[in-house]
Amino acid sequence: MAILVDTNILLRLAQPHHPHAAIALRALRALRSNGEILHIVQQNLVEFWAVATRPLDANGLGYTVEQARNELAALKRIFNLLPELPLHDEWERIVTAFGVSGKSVHDARLVAAMRVHEIDRILTFNTQDFERYAEIQVLDAKKLG
Repeated sequence: MAILVDTNILLRLAQPHHPHAAIALRALRALRSNGEILHIVQQNLVEFWAVATRPLDANGLGYTVEQARNELAALKRIFNLLPELPLHDEWERIVTAFGVSGKSVHDARLVAAMRVHEIDRILTFNTQDFERYAEIQVLDAKKLG
């Protein structure tokens, strides 16, 4: 009954005019109506902040620090923020076992958080980012919303 929400879903919620915003909302509503508990972790908030405060011309949202802080506060009200637990050992096991490199290490950290918190499903727009991890189920927001 627990699902981790990927950062790309959170970013679409912050962009109401983005084509994926409505899809994200419908997927979240569908999951909630089925009694699912939607979680986020610190890694989501860090990734969100990085994109939100990056300039528009650098593929960011162009938020000020205050706007980003307000969005984080809203996300923490909407989703269950799981406590920050030691993830390094699990993250290192994952990146080593799966040969993860480059920016995919951020997704591996989300998977590490899922394993430590015993969550086996993630909602995302980027299903291919998580295909290598057989121990989790990847939920495609486009198919739910």
